[in-house]
Amino acid sequence: MHVALDGFNALAAADAEAGLLACCASRRWAAGVAAGRPYADAEALRSASDAFLAALDWADVEEALAAHPRIGERARGAGREASWSRGEQSGMDAAEAAVRESLAAGNRRYEERFGHVFLICATGLGAGDMLAALERRLGNDAAAERAVVREELGKIVRLRLDKMLRGS
Repeated sequence: MHVALDGFNALAAADAEAGLLACCASRRWAAGVAAGRPYADAEALRSASDAFLAALDWADVEEALAAHPRIGERARGAGREASWSRGEQSGMDAAEAAVRESLAAGNRRYEERFGHVFLICATGLGAGDMLAALERRLGNDAAAERAVVREELGKIVRLRLDKMLRGS
């Protein structure tokens, strides 16, 4: 579903929510953002998205996290979300085997420590940058890491909303 803002505003609620779920897999977020239509401009949509993300319970954030592949693993499927994820992680394409192995081991340590996938807005980052962030964030306590996860999720969602509006 590739729509500009006017088209998005005109969609039936179920169709708007379906399109939004490719941006963020939290059903509560998608329903809230869809219900807030019509949006005057893209910035109003982004602002509403940010507000709904900030209000999510941790269980809603975990629902969103469950749709993200581990860093270094390619999203499967032909859908828009999978395609966007593959593009976002393109910094892994040239990664050396040792960096890939370190990321895989770090992903396992992270998931054991925090109980969910390591989430980072990978757009524009190289594999070494992602590995350094992973290693640094392993030192966070649970509350600090949840704050970082929300921030990274927000960055990803903003990028994906822009892609949705551009029809890419």
